[in-house]
Amino acid sequence: MSLAANAVVLLVALLHVWFLVLEMFLWDRPSGRRAFGLTAEFAAQSKVLAANQGLYNGFLAAGLFWGCWLGRNGTDIKLFFLGCVLIAGVFGGFTASRKILLIQALPALIGLALVALS
Repeated sequence: MSLAANAVVLLVALLHVWFLVLEMFLWDRPSGRRAFGLTAEFAAQSKVLAANQGLYNGFLAAGLFWGCWLGRNGTDIKLFFLGCVLIAGVFGGFTASRKILLIQALPALIGLALVALS
């Protein structure tokens, strides 16, 4: 597995750890509200839903870390979880914010290409 492919996979995993932190722990804090453009009232009302979403992001990160930990034997796992991230990013990009296409979907697409070509 190329160093570049693993670096991008780890970057995507770390991004999803950050999303977990934002959604589970900072959602109703000023930094979380600023990141997602939320009012204090909406953040308070949607905090439980955001925490659930954050947990799912944690599972995506765990899968990507697992694939990296397995080395060459983790190629299929990396492809699966990067595909999940890409699909979620495209869906979010079209339903929530176009910014998600750049922040989530594009790194996953790059990772998929690099892993597939390795």
